[in-house]
Amino acid sequence: MANTPQSKKRARQNERRFAVNKMRRSRIRTYLRKVEEAIASGDQAAAAAALKAAQPELMRGVTKGVVHKNTASRKISRLASRVKALA
Repeated sequence: MANTPQSKKRARQNERRFAVNKMRRSRIRTYLRKVEEAIASGDQAAAAAALKAAQPELMRGVTKGVVHKNTASRKISRLASRVKALA
C-alpha cells in the first residue's frame, strides 16, 4: 500500500488514467466490432463506412498512448484488405 503522500497521489492518478484508458480501449473495440459485423454481413458499402469511422478512432488511441502505432496500422491494413475483398 502507498505510504508517502506522493505515492498516494500517484495511486489516485493511476486509477484515473486506468479508467480513462479502459474507456478509450472499449470505444476502439466497439468501432472494430462494427467493421467485423459489416464484413460478416457481406455488405461492402457498410463495411467501408464502418472502416472509415474506425480509422480515426484507432489513430486517436495511438496519440493517447492506448494502442501502439504499428498495432493500429496493422489492424487498419488487415481490415481494409478484408473490406476490399468483399467486392
